[in-house]
Amino acid sequence: MKLKLFLSSLLFSVLLSCNTLKTAVYDQYSYQQTISLKVESEALIEHATDNFSNHEVEVNDLVLELKKLVEYEKNKPNNEITYAMIKLMADQDKNLLAGFLKRWENEQQLSQVFTNEAKAQIMEAFDLIIKYEANKNKENKQSILDYLGN
Repeated sequence: MKLKLFLSSLLFSVLLSCNTLKTAVYDQYSYQQTISLKVESEALIEHATDNFSNHEVEVNDLVLELKKLVEYEKNKPNNEITYAMIKLMADQDKNLLAGFLKRWENEQQLSQVFTNEAKAQIMEAFDLIIKYEANKNKENKQSILDYLGN
């Protein structure tokens, strides 16, 4: 009886630990959408030295695509890491994509120096997501966790 209870407990512990270690599998849609958003974002950021009103439609379209990806990532099982990074990119109060676009709208025109620095940071964040989605290994996972921790 004790052996049966011990084995049941052991099996339950193993199943529980395996469940907490799960990571979402590779997702072609997430990978493609993230690359697409990166390319579109980079092209749009390069215009941030222009007047915002000249690019407002493009900005709104990009924000909509980002929101769609946030929703998609939110509802995938075992996807906390990618979801946290995409959500960070979409947060207007942070210094990544949505925050950059909000600042551009508020200031109407950004300096070349600021735009270059922001673009480098935003592209780095996209690269981390893309690398992690392409290969969900411990190293890429840790890179995102380190980024989220900063």
